[in-house]
Amino acid sequence: MTAVLVLSAVLFAIGLFGVLTRRNAITLLVSVEVMMNAANLNLVAFSRLYQPELMTGQVFAILGIGVAACEAAVGLALILTIYRRYGSTDVDRVRLLRE
Repeated sequence: MTAVLVLSAVLFAIGLFGVLTRRNAITLLVSVEVMMNAANLNLVAFSRLYQPELMTGQVFAILGIGVAACEAAVGLALILTIYRRYGSTDVDRVRLLRE
């Protein structure tokens, strides 16, 4: 159990580092996905530890994977639209989306 929690913490830290330091929108999206995977890993690990006969953690993890897939699809569509409009996916250059 400790190894799983350490792995989850490392994944979350890597994702958080990517969100805080990178300016490319695609890298930000991937970093958020890594953080969501760390949360899903925690859900499954704690479900397995405290209620091994139930599948609640696995069900919530599958729900989280579905939400992550939807988020990736919408995020990539927004990134493509921003790239076509402004010619860059740099988040510092694109501050406001009006005009």
